[in-house]
Amino acid sequence: MTIKRAIVFACLTVCLGAGAAAQTPPVVPKPFPQPGQAGTPAQPPATKPGTPPPAASQPAGSQPAPLPTGLPSAAVLNGAQVYPGAEFLESHDASRGQRAYLYGTNATFLEIVNYYRQVRKDGGRELFKAPAMQQWDLGEFREQTMAMQPAIVVKDYTWNGDPGYLFVDGTKEKRFKTIIQIVPASVR
Repeated sequence: MTIKRAIVFACLTVCLGAGAAAQTPPVVPKPFPQPGQAGTPAQPPATKPGTPPPAASQPAGSQPAPLPTGLPSAAVLNGAQVYPGAEFLESHDASRGQRAYLYGTNATFLEIVNYYRQVRKDGGRELFKAPAMQQWDLGEFREQTMAMQPAIVVKDYTWNGDPGYLFVDGTKEKRFKTIIQIVPASVR
């Protein structure tokens, strides 16, 4: 009878322990270091539900970049030349009031580089050999007001047998051998 009692006691202990464990929430590890501890910045006060968070402050004299409404104009690109036949893909906010404009083309990297060498009247500078990237500066980089160097950057997307840059627009897919990124010089 004592063995039977020991087995029943053991079963009850395991069952009750499992039930208690199921009711106790799991321990969630906390990030290190904790906000409010010495040497860490305090978290901003929480907003009430339904109220938008406070807007991030922009540097003085900086305006948020307007959203593009289509093909960027020559004024938006501030004189930066676009390779003839290159297809405008998209633009994105580079922050600090700058935008980057992406163009795709199926001309080879060398064709595009030769075009910009002639148009810009200089060879630009090689950023990488593999995959090949070339850059032409469009203005002075001002660290206080800019996030990116104003420049034309050309990149080879067929390096190492790659079929090209995949651009998806809705349900349409298209590949481009070469991508041109233009970050115009500020007009301010």
